Amino acid sequence: MSSPAAAAWREWLEQHAPKLFLFARNQTRTHEDAQDVLQDAIVKLVDKIRGGEFVGGQDAWQPYLYATIRRLAIDLSRKDDRRKRRENNVSADIEAEQFEAFHPWFDAEGGDDETRSQLEVALKSLPEKFSEVIIMKVWGDRTFAEIGEALGISQNTAASRYRYGLEALKRELGTARRRGDLSI
Repeated sequence: MSSPAAAAWREWLEQHAPKLFLFARNQTRTHEDAQDVLQDAIVKLVDKIRGGEFVGGQDAWQPYLYATIRRLAIDLSRKDDRRKRRENNVSADIEAEQFEAFHPWFDAEGGDDETRSQLEVALKSLPEKFSEVIIMKVWGDRTFAEIGEALGISQNTAASRYRYGLEALKRELGTARRRGDLSI
């Protein structure tokens, strides 16, 4: 039988893990990297809580995890880039693109798979500074202040990136529609 604290932790994870994973997925190159980065971020949070180093309660967990996921993803990306330069191996990028087709970002229930696929491609094509803010705002239910804190930017910058990102997404989807690639 688990303790009330463990049950509360499990409930919190069930509620927030999908949003955090989506953010991790946008920050990393592969599904597996996103899983690893999210797991490492959660372990860091648990270690801080157990060590009495974490300031703030349960409300501060999600912003901490967004910031930690971002830092870990950046570190992982740099490490991978160095390794790829040494190995001069580009096949990993091709595999990641193929793998993405089997792991959609959007819930598959009650929607058009083709439209969902186009939205995913359009969102992935945006500059990272826009897509990460859109994901945190729309799927992560974060305020601009929380997004700014997690990304180390002002809330005004977060709001502008959100607006510019939505405009770019709209343009990208409009272009896809005019090309006949999108059926919405």
